[in-house]
Amino acid sequence: MRGAIIVSKSENAIVNFNKGLNCSQCVLSAFSDSLGLDKDLALKIASGFGGGICQGEVCGAVSGAIMVLNLRYGNSKIEDSEAKEKIYRVIRAFSEEFKNMNGSIICSDLLGLDLKQEENRTLARENGLFKERCPKFVEDATNILETFL
Repeated sequence: MRGAIIVSKSENAIVNFNKGLNCSQCVLSAFSDSLGLDKDLALKIASGFGGGICQGEVCGAVSGAIMVLNLRYGNSKIEDSEAKEKIYRVIRAFSEEFKNMNGSIICSDLLGLDLKQEENRTLARENGLFKERCPKFVEDATNILETFL
């Protein structure tokens, strides 16, 4: 198709982040079509994982990526120990790659604020910390995922 603009998954994820979706939603929804997951359902599933599960724990972009990896490689049968071991290996490898790029997979570490405290979450929003730093984490998680899939 002539003149069609192809947008990468990471570009798509960042555009959605800038529109107001959280980091986890952006990563999972960027891959939802290729995983056969309804986009609205993906957004709902990932909605509570932004901001490190809303409290500065595991980065939402990482959580979204783990959801993608689970959908691609996870086990759905108790007896499928091979798939279980594979998903654990893949998640550890993904996490290590993300840590190598960013120093941590923990949201509070990445942002330099304890997000369990409401005043720090307010401070982060008021100072544009999420808008300044989180797009890189979304992009990194999405790009790493593309190499894993």
